[in-house]
Amino acid sequence: MRPYRSILFVPGHKPAWAEKAVESGADAIVLDLEDSVPAAEKPAARATVAASVARVRELGADVFVRPNALATGLMGGDLEAVVTGGLTGLFLPKIESATDVLRVDTLVAHFETRNGVSGLSYIVPVETVRAIHDCREIAHASPRMGAMIGPTAEHADIAREVGFEWTPEGLETLYLRSRVLLACREAGLHALTGLWENLSDVDGLREFARAGRRLGFRGMIVIHPSHVPAVNDVFTPSVEEVSFYRGLVAAYEEGARQGEGAVRYRGLHIDKAHYDKAIRWLREVA
Repeated sequence: MRPYRSILFVPGHKPAWAEKAVESGADAIVLDLEDSVPAAEKPAARATVAASVARVRELGADVFVRPNALATGLMGGDLEAVVTGGLTGLFLPKIESATDVLRVDTLVAHFETRNGVSGLSYIVPVETVRAIHDCREIAHASPRMGAMIGPTAEHADIAREVGFEWTPEGLETLYLRSRVLLACREAGLHALTGLWENLSDVDGLREFARAGRRLGFRGMIVIHPSHVPAVNDVFTPSVEEVSFYRGLVAAYEEGARQGEGAVRYRGLHIDKAHYDKAIRWLREVA
């Protein structure tokens, strides 16, 4: 999966909002059929989202759809409508186990074949206590797994499930997010941190995103277009950072050609461990 910095949610029954979302500069858009769509509008929203998928791709953005959860009985109908040309992947709600992922895989494989679609990937938020416990198995459950999200939301499912009291510093979710981060690293998935709910506090958002990046996350879920520039800025490496790691790679490779296993670079002693980190860092964020 591409190293998305920002992934912006849009209610699926608001097609005009999808175009505005692309204008925000978000790396990817999620068209939602789940929580942001009223129950009475869900059937009609399927066709609206299918049309929006094509429009968002025309505008040059990657596009995911969040269907309704397996337990609702609505996912099959959602996927029948939205697994169409132009779709990048699915944002899968309420996944609690590797078995849930395999159940979705069965549906997706059917509609991919029927609709002539291939290459879909999954973004999976970790939203329940059971999912926290099983996040490692979930991360390895399918080759379609592309990213997982470390949970942080103040008022969403994970807060209700765990019962934590939210703070801007996020210490109450550090353990939860860290488990997901390690699962992503082991499985080679893109690690995303959760959302910032206060729409007016962009400074707080920026610091929260920085804290996520320091932990090892490489992107963030966003719920309002006004948050996209700050998140993109935080998760975009600086020119100086890119130059440092590219220089480190070049210095080590030159040393290796001369038979040296360790060399001096900008006052640092570097060896293969430093080189491997630089290669991975450049692959993920540069």
